[in-house]
Amino acid sequence: MGEAIRATDIGYRYGAGWVFRNLHLKLSAGQLTAILGPNGCGKSTLLSVLSGSRTPMEGTLTSRRARLAFVPQSLETSLPFTGMDMVLLGRARSVSLFSTPGQADHAAAHAALGELGIGHLADREFHVMSGGERQLVLIARALVSKCEVLLLDEPTAALDWHHQAKVLNLLRQLADAGLAIAFTTHSPQHALDFADRVMLMTAPAQQVYGHPGQVLDEPALSRLYRVAVRRIDLADRSLSTAVPVLRPAAR
Repeated sequence: MGEAIRATDIGYRYGAGWVFRNLHLKLSAGQLTAILGPNGCGKSTLLSVLSGSRTPMEGTLTSRRARLAFVPQSLETSLPFTGMDMVLLGRARSVSLFSTPGQADHAAAHAALGELGIGHLADREFHVMSGGERQLVLIARALVSKCEVLLLDEPTAALDWHHQAKVLNLLRQLADAGLAIAFTTHSPQHALDFADRVMLMTAPAQQVYGHPGQVLDEPALSRLYRVAVRRIDLADRSLSTAVPVLRPAAR
């Protein structure tokens, strides 16, 4: 598929206030892109623009006509949908207008639930699930859609470390299999461990885009989160981590 989406000098605003502008970003097949920034910086708005739900107010957004799936931070429904029902909604493209999901659709849904380790949620009603369980079900729904581009808004926000690792490793595998994937996160570690590219949204007209190892240095992360951040090399692994210094130094 090659390049899936390219954003050139795009901007978006609410009223007179720009959420972001002069933003450059490229999503390509086989690449996993992490988007980081403080609360309210426009990460969710950027995903909605990249998905086509919103139109940029300046700049150019070009995209190949590819199947796209979007996983929101949360989703509320008053209908008594089960986990299986929610996942089957991702098969809408393969089910004709006057048909119901068939055996192959149910098999794909069960496989996606199993891959995420949540097969036990198939018969549980969606509205009684925890936030983390709902997030995993929504990711399973995206997987069965057979998308080529996958956008996820803070997919690990409500998950414990075990499930964070499970989801991020799965995203890495999907990118390696050829998908173009972008996800938002508050954790630099997610980008350092898994991403090919990273976008830092520091201010409306100030973004940094590039390789995680080059972009995620201590000064950039400290500016981004407005606290001191330290990069630490891990002695027993060829990895490094980013640690925020939340408590002021003792006087």
